[in-house]
Amino acid sequence: MNVKERLQQYADLTEQALEQALPAANTPYEAYNRLVEAMRYSVLGGGKRIRAALCLEFCRLCGGDPKDALPFACAVEMIHAYSLIHDDLPCMDDDDLRRGKPSCHIAFGEAVALLAGDALQACAFKTALNAKNIPAEQVIAATETLAKCCGYEGMCGGQAMDLDAEEHPVDFATLAEIHSGKTGMMIIAAAKMGCYAASATPEQWQAAEEYACEVGIIFQMVDDVLDVTATVEELGKPIGSDQECGKTTYVTLFGVEKTMEYAAVHNKRAKNALLAFGDEAEFLSELSDYLLTRKH
Repeated sequence: MNVKERLQQYADLTEQALEQALPAANTPYEAYNRLVEAMRYSVLGGGKRIRAALCLEFCRLCGGDPKDALPFACAVEMIHAYSLIHDDLPCMDDDDLRRGKPSCHIAFGEAVALLAGDALQACAFKTALNAKNIPAEQVIAATETLAKCCGYEGMCGGQAMDLDAEEHPVDFATLAEIHSGKTGMMIIAAAKMGCYAASATPEQWQAAEEYACEVGIIFQMVDDVLDVTATVEELGKPIGSDQECGKTTYVTLFGVEKTMEYAAVHNKRAKNALLAFGDEAEFLSELSDYLLTRKH
């Protein structure tokens, strides 16, 4: 099975689980239903589900059943969707397009979009804590990891630094710290939650975290390149937004060619981290190649 087929398989599993985990808009109250519709609009039917795939695959690699990790994968995707809703708001990145369709606040209004993000965060923790066939202490530890990686120590902290960086240029060390939090921590969370679902060994834990860290860097570097080289149709979101906001990116620091060279170095490091899993890690090795060469 090639990387795109396996990704699609994991995406389909996750989509089905998300359909069940999200609430239904079937109450007598229009305002409640509209909130739920905004949640479902932002989560379902879009995205590559890379984070979910990492969660499910690391569960499999560590000897578990990927289906047992689906609540964790769904929780990660809900957090990711909430972060995109808030990123797109006028007070943040002010983007009108996401995944090839109007951003949540364009489709439902700013207030509903804000609440949809809040509700998705709560729904994510409820979903993770309802995981079955996993020891309770592992469920609690995985959920705590999710909280840490999406909060002030991770994604939100990185986002705060990113907003601050719009006001002045930053150096490489600061840029790396921004994206370690904003992008990298949720990728690490996905991998670690998969390990929790399978009660991984210390060696597997270390390999998973190292791989996820490198993949997060690759993902962000390629994102910065695509922001200046891709089309709106390819990305499904506005291009050139980083430049318009005056943000420092890997491309503004190093240029397109050098950024891709650095990304290739991190790709080699990601693959080296997988040696602990042997031939079973072929999919993750191909996945890092795919993320390096992606065009959208």
